[in-house]
Amino acid sequence: MAAISSAMAAGQNSDFLGLRLSSTSSEARNANRRRLSFQIRASKSSPRLSGRPLRVAVIGGGPAGGAAAETLAKGGVETVLIERKLDNSKPCGGAIPLCMVAEFDLPLDIIDRKVTKMKMISPSNVAVDIGRTLKPHEYIGMVRREVLDAYLRDRAAEAGATVVNGLFLKMDSPPAGSGERYKIYYNEYNSKKSATGEKKEMEVDAVVGADGANSRVAKEIGAGDYEYAIAFQERVKIPEAKMEYYKDRAEMYVGDDVSPDFYGWVFPKCDHVAVGTGTVTHKSDIKRFQAATRLRACDKIAGGKIIRVEAHPIPEHPRPRRVLDRVALVGDAAGYVTKCSGEGIYFAAKSGRMCAEAIVEGSAKGTRMIDEGDLRKYLEKFDKTYWPTYKVLDVLQKVFYRSNSAREAFVEMCADDYVQKMTFDSYLYKRVVPGNPLDDLKLAINTIGSLVRSSALRREMAKITA
Repeated sequence: MAAISSAMAAGQNSDFLGLRLSSTSSEARNANRRRLSFQIRASKSSPRLSGRPLRVAVIGGGPAGGAAAETLAKGGVETVLIERKLDNSKPCGGAIPLCMVAEFDLPLDIIDRKVTKMKMISPSNVAVDIGRTLKPHEYIGMVRREVLDAYLRDRAAEAGATVVNGLFLKMDSPPAGSGERYKIYYNEYNSKKSATGEKKEMEVDAVVGADGANSRVAKEIGAGDYEYAIAFQERVKIPEAKMEYYKDRAEMYVGDDVSPDFYGWVFPKCDHVAVGTGTVTHKSDIKRFQAATRLRACDKIAGGKIIRVEAHPIPEHPRPRRVLDRVALVGDAAGYVTKCSGEGIYFAAKSGRMCAEAIVEGSAKGTRMIDEGDLRKYLEKFDKTYWPTYKVLDVLQKVFYRSNSAREAFVEMCADDYVQKMTFDSYLYKRVVPGNPLDDLKLAINTIGSLVRSSALRREMAKITA
């Protein structure tokens, strides 16, 4: 059921706008202590670096790259982060779980809204309100990617990372296991010599590919292809009276009209709403699905003006290869977006941090060379922690997104308080929540009942229209 909450976003945070307040909860402090106190266990066989620290290039400055660069710099590693577009506005729902605010010590003023209400709307326009089980302090944060990404990059720079506005082009890889350095080639845009940038080279000991779904780093290491969805989003400025409706509410639409295998959404931002949809199987029809999403929400966004149109690929599963020698992929470059919900921000930031922690640990805080074994520790930790989540959401998508009747059953289930509680607890804190056996049995029976009723309705409608 985590698919429901992953689609949620944004609730108003006007009390904190303009204030640089950091999370001060005990959960945040404990998370920071754990992050800063991980043990250093470099291999005794790793060659010690003479007269210089380990140098790592982080390619890409989104949540994965920013989190990786900050952790590396704090861990004594010479860190260079290369980002192509420092003001990039990725088309992204922008939902982050409550635990991310604490774990990454995010200031409250970068959170545009706090969502405490979600409206799930079925193919037949049956609406179910979700959020009744939330505690007073619980919410799902809504951020704009251009704000979050810039904040994480700035924090990495404050920690000692060098941030370069540039486009990664390619790299020369040394013989595997040789310990020789990689040579990366990039265009730097900080120079005024050329609009296309100044061609530059750099030698590094390791590379972290955080450069998104179309990762050039992934291509360099032959990481393999993956299926991807196209996300299409319009930012719509709506009248203040209509914006009041969305101040703490998000909407999620399901149905063949808005997407045959995903969902449509209306997520509130600081002063506008993001209206979008996505699909894997019918990419050429994405504008038709977007028009249907606008139509489903037309009464609530009437009078709105489109201020930005965005589109971007979203990976549907991890790449076949995520590590090769001293190169590792994180975030969208690695394919860390969940099925069914399309959630990726939290997993991007966590994978970036986990990868960086493995490098800091393997290099004894930048004093020794690392090898592929060090990077594979990051993969083992990430997969052990989050692989069950990915598999569950994959199953949910296959069961409930396969037809309109299944979507009707899905929305019907969302009205159950037990479903809502389990969903929010799992999503907000990114942990598996043990359920009550009797309630689990009841849920299973109700799920089967919903699917049977919806399937019967589909057959009757087919007879009428035949």
